[in-house]
Amino acid sequence: MHPVWIDTHCHLDACEFDNDRDAVRQAATLAGVAHCVFPAVERANWDTVRVLAHRYGDSYALGIHPLFTGRAHEADINLLAQALHAHRGDPRLVAVGEIGLDGFVPGLSMERQEWFYRAQLKLARQFGLPVILHVRRSVDRVLKGLRTVSVAGGIAHAFNGSLQQAEAFTALGFKLGFGGAVTHDRALQLRRLAARLAPDALVLETDAPDIQPHWLYVTAAERAAGQPQARNAPTELPRIASAVAQLRDTGEREWAATAWRNSLAALPGLARLLPGDGPGPSPDGGGA
Repeated sequence: MHPVWIDTHCHLDACEFDNDRDAVRQAATLAGVAHCVFPAVERANWDTVRVLAHRYGDSYALGIHPLFTGRAHEADINLLAQALHAHRGDPRLVAVGEIGLDGFVPGLSMERQEWFYRAQLKLARQFGLPVILHVRRSVDRVLKGLRTVSVAGGIAHAFNGSLQQAEAFTALGFKLGFGGAVTHDRALQLRRLAARLAPDALVLETDAPDIQPHWLYVTAAERAAGQPQARNAPTELPRIASAVAQLRDTGEREWAATAWRNSLAALPGLARLLPGDGPGPSPDGGGA
């Protein structure tokens, strides 16, 4: 018997899973991952994440990722509005996302990113949906957008800001996504945050196939020597969750129940699909 978990951010539609997607999702279920949320990144994969969510009994979000704004068209916002309207009755559509801003990758127009970001915030407000936010080196700009266009909360995915910034998000009704990065010993600030934040502030995620936990991470020197970067997968979530529980000096079952409730609070649509207190540990190793 083991706890069960929700992976609030998993890109199972990525090409890295093309050869074994069904097996990966089944392995995650057996490991105790009862539910995954699949955020879209551009118009081309809106249908893909929706179909996958229905195939596996999971959920999805529709949006345009900041890294894809360079090849997106402004007309895609109208198409996104049409898709949100067409699927407004789908209980597996739980958010607008992945949207936000990226200040890390060079060559991206921040002005263009902000146009798409604010346009999508307006759609989230129009359709009454929370948002799943990309906030890499852009926390203050993302917060500014939220103060300009208020939305129904959501998740600041892969959060890695300051305590003050974390509190600014939670004051706006957001949860903070913690994943593989928190397992790295050098991530001192992030680990302090995971330990200090209020219990209702955190949700868990993998961002699979990216943001590898320390046991999968391949260093730059190892990559230069020919060792490929390992693929992250939702199967890793229970071990990531265990690392967070240790940082918080909390039992895994107690932490699983808290993280479950936090996920449903961040994405209220999940309550249509999942029990409010979680299904409880499963004696056969299954979590769904």
